[in-house]
Order: sequence, then C-alpha cells, then structure tokens
Amino acid sequence: MTATTPARSRGSRLLLVIGLVLVLVGVAILGWFGWQFWGTNVVAQREHDRIRTELIEQWESKEPVKQKKIAGVGLLRIPRFGDDFEVPILNGDDDATLTKGVGRYLEGAKPGRVGNLVLSGHRVTHGEPFRDFLELRAGDEVVVETRTHVLTYRLRQDGDEIRVPFTTSWPLWPVPDPEAGGEEPTERLITLVTCSEIFRTDDRNVVVGALESAERKSAAG
Repeated sequence: MTATTPARSRGSRLLLVIGLVLVLVGVAILGWFGWQFWGTNVVAQREHDRIRTELIEQWESKEPVKQKKIAGVGLLRIPRFGDDFEVPILNGDDDATLTKGVGRYLEGAKPGRVGNLVLSGHRVTHGEPFRDFLELRAGDEVVVETRTHVLTYRLRQDGDEIRVPFTTSWPLWPVPDPEAGGEEPTERLITLVTCSEIFRTDDRNVVVGALESAERKSAAG
C-alpha cells in the first residue's frame, strides 16, 4: 500500500497537468478562431469606414489629390450584397491590402479604362467583403465610384459559374478569357476574384463584367 500510493499521487498530478494543458490549448484555439472570424471583421470594418471617410473628404476637398496620401482609390458597391454595401478599393492585392478593403491588381486596368480592372477580396475574415460572392448572378450591377466618375459594370456570369485553380492566370489578362492569350483589349471590363470556399482552398471563383455606363460627377474638376 505505502509503495503504490506515491506512484498513484504522481500519476494523478500528471493527469491533472495534462488536463490543464489541454484546456489551455483548447481555449487558445477557440480564441484564435474567435479573433479570425469575428475580431478581424470588427477591425476591418473600422478600417473600411476610416478609408471611406478619407476618400470622400479628399474628393470634396479643393486641394490637389497628390497633396494627400489616401489609401483608397475608389469605392465598390454591389447591390446584390445589400443597399449598404460599400467597400474601399485599394491599390495592390497582397494580404496586408486585403485586410483593409478590396484590392486592385496593379498591372490591370484602372477604373473605366480599356482593359481589365481586376478586384479581389476575402470571403471570410478581415471584413469578408465577398462573403456572398457565389450568390452573384449574370446581369447584376457592379458600381465603382472614383473621384470623377460613377462607373456601372454588368456581370456576364453567375458567381458560382467559373472556378479555377489559384495558379490560373487568365483572369488577370487584359482580355480575361482563357482563349484570348495575347489579344489586345478593346473593352472596358471588370473581373472579381475570391476564394472558392469559406476555409482554405486552392481554387478561386471568378466573374467578369463589362462597363455599361460612366457618369461624370458634377463636382469633379
């Protein structure tokens, strides 16, 4: 009896330590998921609001645009995503940029220009601007507002119609068509790109739209 009691005591303490470690690991994992799925969205929404406010103030200012460094280059509205959907468009499509809004592929066309304006965004975390991407339908409007214009594009596909591997490059081409390699652009197009699945995926969903109207803002200089 006396020989086995210390051993049982040590075993109980070991099990207690292991249990506590597992609980702490579980809490840490839950905390990480909580931050990713809720915390990053809260932070991103605040950043969206800040950049949107800066943009509008800059557009309304009489100062030359180059005198102020503004992160955003435009505002994106997609009625399918709700009447209150309005996300800043930023130059670049790296991870740091996509935490603040929708990213513009720098080698693509600028808003309203001939070529392919490519915009990418998250479906989950960091504001998840493209959360409802797969609900998009052919004929939906995509509105891009810049300092001088309100541009309305019309989508040609549903959001779940085109799914390609992450390494597929044609959505970034000036003519976003797998059969159009090397062709010179003649249309003013927009391509939206996002992850195909909510969690990690090697595929992307793509929709392409064409410019339907370009309204010059009356206050634009």
